Amino acid sequence: MIIFFGLAIVLVCVFGSFLIAGGELGIIAGALPQELLVIAGAGAGAFIIANSSTTLRRAAAGVRRAFEGERWGKADYRDLLCLLFLLIKTLRTRGVVAIESHIEYPEESRLFAAFPRIAADPALVSFICDYVRMMAMNFEDPNQMADAMEADLDRHIAEEYQAQGALQTLADSLPALGIVAAVLGVIKTMGAVDQPTEVLGAMIGGALVGTFLGVLLSYTVVGPIASRLAQVIDAEAKYLSLVKTVIVAHLQGQAPQVAVELGRRTTPSNHAPSFAEMEAALDALPRDLV
Repeated sequence: MIIFFGLAIVLVCVFGSFLIAGGELGIIAGALPQELLVIAGAGAGAFIIANSSTTLRRAAAGVRRAFEGERWGKADYRDLLCLLFLLIKTLRTRGVVAIESHIEYPEESRLFAAFPRIAADPALVSFICDYVRMMAMNFEDPNQMADAMEADLDRHIAEEYQAQGALQTLADSLPALGIVAAVLGVIKTMGAVDQPTEVLGAMIGGALVGTFLGVLLSYTVVGPIASRLAQVIDAEAKYLSLVKTVIVAHLQGQAPQVAVELGRRTTPSNHAPSFAEMEAALDALPRDLV
């Protein structure tokens, strides 16, 4: 909703100031369909040419993610810490046999079922299970585990940023595409130099609408959406990074409560539960799961 609010401010201020200055929206409205067709069509075509089908799908999903905002809130960070606590506590106290069913069949696991939002994200569940499985296989070098998880996170973030970069490139190209539309309008105007001055003025004004639209769409629509998507990607990467912090702390010999506390301290400040809130959440876990 905040993106729509921002767009409303842009439209009201831009077109409101134009009207206050005595401008006529008729010229813009008349030229808008043709100019928008040139800019949007050329932009879409170039976007398709420049990107793979995978990047195109991710970019489409990225626009939706930008409008939806961050997926994980304070309660989700708390739940992730609780889940990690249960997993490493089970592995430490009950052994590999007890944890195996949870990581091999997470869709049937009572531990994952206790946190439905986490269980509903296959990529997150797979990331958690893969590295808990590595711990269960006696992969106990914390430095190697940290390197492996960091490389995995870097790959994931790089793939996500391909879509964001594609959208940013599109934003950067829109002013130039606006000039293309404007030049076509000028060419049309030059073919009508025998027309009265008021007709030529309207045609020149319509041509300039292309430049106006290209700049407006670049800096107030597509560019900000690309920037917002980058923020969303970074926020989700921090959620995955929390898994790395807790697992590496466990491999370094820390008790489950200490590993979770170290994870809590790396949580973004606007989503971090307090020490007391985290203690209360751990105490509230069903006894049959702990």
